[in-house]
Amino acid sequence: MSRWNLAWLLSVPMVVILGLTLSYSAPNRERDKDYQLVRTVVDVLAEVDQHYVRELDEKGRQKLVEDMINGGLERLDPYSQYLNAEEYHHFETQSEGNFGGVGIQLGVDPKTGNLMVISPMVGTPALEAGILAGDLIIKVDGNSTEGMRMGDVVKVIQGEPGTPISLTVLHENSREPATYTMKRARIEIETVLGYRRLEDNPKEWEWFADKENGIAYIRLIQFNEHTAADLRKAVERVQREGAKALILDLRDNPGGLLTAAIEVSDMFLTGGRIVSTRDRFGHGRAWDAKEADTIFEPAKAHPIAVLINKNSASASEIVSAALQDNHRAVIVGERSFGKGSVQKVIRLNEGGQPTALKLTTDTYWRPSGKNIHRHPTDKDTDEWGVKPDPGFEVVLKDDERLEYLKYRRSRDVIRGKEAPKADAKEEKPYRDKAVEKAVEHLKKEATGVGAVPFIDLSTGVGA
Repeated sequence: MSRWNLAWLLSVPMVVILGLTLSYSAPNRERDKDYQLVRTVVDVLAEVDQHYVRELDEKGRQKLVEDMINGGLERLDPYSQYLNAEEYHHFETQSEGNFGGVGIQLGVDPKTGNLMVISPMVGTPALEAGILAGDLIIKVDGNSTEGMRMGDVVKVIQGEPGTPISLTVLHENSREPATYTMKRARIEIETVLGYRRLEDNPKEWEWFADKENGIAYIRLIQFNEHTAADLRKAVERVQREGAKALILDLRDNPGGLLTAAIEVSDMFLTGGRIVSTRDRFGHGRAWDAKEADTIFEPAKAHPIAVLINKNSASASEIVSAALQDNHRAVIVGERSFGKGSVQKVIRLNEGGQPTALKLTTDTYWRPSGKNIHRHPTDKDTDEWGVKPDPGFEVVLKDDERLEYLKYRRSRDVIRGKEAPKADAKEEKPYRDKAVEKAVEHLKKEATGVGAVPFIDLSTGVGA
């Protein structure tokens, strides 16, 4: 192997970091085994560099290494990923709540392994074009996504605001794909939404599902750095306007920052466990609620119902489980997604530019000590996710789910002058069964008449 080839191969940051870490931390015998693994990677890269049918330029070499790393990480789980400098920048801007793209949260369909839209974001090109939660991404700009990594699809979809892009998707309960063309935009995520947009001012929200009975409605579409502060403002507003009860809608919320989920949970709890994490050795950390700064109190006079469905994931499940296990809210809807793994972002450096490794290091557990994460081999009878309280299940069939998504979209989208007339109004009134069940329960709870007791899920005994 030439010195030049060896220098290029050893300049790959992940290989260097792995090699150095192994050499200083492992016993001699283990160090030798680990060195052989690293040497295998180095040898493969050298053969490609010397004998592959075409010579790779610098970018090609870098992409090869990144693909090798990410290919291995994806075999571990769908959420671990190496982020190059550009991808890391995109990741940071999304966490901050703004980036250039079409406005969708991507995930993996647990049944098929296909890329799936967990949720389109309100007021974005994707939602206004017709993209719905649960859609499978078949093509981007006419190019198949089959075999593509999630990070690569995100990279293709994101881009400069104003540039065109087309997405071909397969709606739930549909056999024929549909193609939607839109223009990328600067996505500034508004994570706290109301019940419906006001007709005379579409940028403002109606915050009550039942104004007469003082039942407020607030929907969170994801958890980012601004979510907790914005939610607190919304709750304080509805309280000033006479809210006695609250519906917190987390349906189709794909999650987000762990810190945001803890802050939101703590907002409604005066004490008790919020969530805990465990690493592979069983070690971890726990977060408990603090009495200070709790709002919407006293709890008995201000009941809460949380709405979830099968696309409520990650941070949504932390909040739902924390409020359920601490008897602060009743959970209404469907069993959640079951994403209970924690990814730590480990910052690296590549040629002076910041890169990162997003690695699954822990799982998180609900206050009752029960598991949230759904593994590929888990069955419906296994313990995972968050289930609605007994008697509060609202399970939608595929056609009902599609109706709900279209109904939700019609209330979220800010329509322009060229909007299709068919989408501007509903053909028939839609009954949101989950909201109806929540309103029915909260009316009884707020008045103290016919109230339904909470169920202690850890013992199965009414309390």
